Amino acid sequence: MKNTSNVIVTGVGGIIGEGIIKCLRMANRSKKRNSRDKYYIIGVDSSPLAAGLYFSDIGMIIPNANDQDYVDSLIAAIEEHRVSAVYIGTDQELDVVSNLTGRIEKRTGAKILICSKEVIKISRDKWKTYEFLKRKKLPYVESSLPEGAPDLVERFGFPLVVKPREGYGSVQFNIVHDRNELDKSVKNIESQGWNPIIQQYIEGNDNEYTTGVLTDFRNNKIISSISIKKFLKSGQTYKGIIDDFPEARRVSETVATNLIAKGPINVQSKISGGSHKIFEINGRISATCPMRAAAGINEPDLLYRNVILSEDLEMTSYEKLVSMRYWNEVYVQKRISETVASTGIVPHGIRGKVFSLRAS
Repeated sequence: MKNTSNVIVTGVGGIIGEGIIKCLRMANRSKKRNSRDKYYIIGVDSSPLAAGLYFSDIGMIIPNANDQDYVDSLIAAIEEHRVSAVYIGTDQELDVVSNLTGRIEKRTGAKILICSKEVIKISRDKWKTYEFLKRKKLPYVESSLPEGAPDLVERFGFPLVVKPREGYGSVQFNIVHDRNELDKSVKNIESQGWNPIIQQYIEGNDNEYTTGVLTDFRNNKIISSISIKKFLKSGQTYKGIIDDFPEARRVSETVATNLIAKGPINVQSKISGGSHKIFEINGRISATCPMRAAAGINEPDLLYRNVILSEDLEMTSYEKLVSMRYWNEVYVQKRISETVASTGIVPHGIRGKVFSLRAS
């Protein structure tokens, strides 16, 4: 670990955490890097079956974000490995850590690389997101709470979208075609302990965009923005066209400026009536960060360099690409997995014994 930048990535069994690791590995392979600048990655997750544990430099099991020991375990990992920065890889952890960032940073000296608690509160609640966009006169998808459903039905008819205000991916995402389906979806979401939001449905499968914007943690200056026209499967981007898309970028940069993001955000929009309408903001690094890094905008690396190394950065261009995701696997001997489950630690040097099958 000597002469390296020690970082923790949480939630390395999920698509965001795994994506952050990919980006940091890409940064390490850069010809401009010397050994002192390279990332030494400590991957943490609550499951011994998290793939990212086995392609981190060190893998550690820590409790689930809802466990009372989660924060103390995270602090212990930071202190043990002299970590300078922590990337949060799941929305559940984001909710917990954003309320305790000051405590963790004061105790450990490490920086938690997320937006402010206020930004995360707005972005994690889709109703608060809608209110923010409306208040700032930014383009939005018309939305209502369940009590306002009759007015939304009268204005737009069916279909409509019903989903949790606090949700992520495609969890409890419903397209409803009549009042019975709407009421059933609302009840299902409420039965899971969540709060429903109802939104205008915008038709089309080839008019949805995800735009990442990174702003300077000191002055909120735009460091980078990059847009992807995305095609979804099970709520995740599985194909993407990376191009300029100036309108998507302009709208998203305006959102970041008004939010005073001072960090990474991700803006989801669809084109309706010839213009972008925003239906979601994520106050974190996106699961599509490896696609962006491949195009030249490596947000996890840029974020570290801005916050930890105090670099003044501005990325003005990126490569135009088409991204096609596919399933891949990580294999490890069963006895090693059993050792990880019992000890909570991936044995040192295990990366050399982990293998995957790649298309060739």
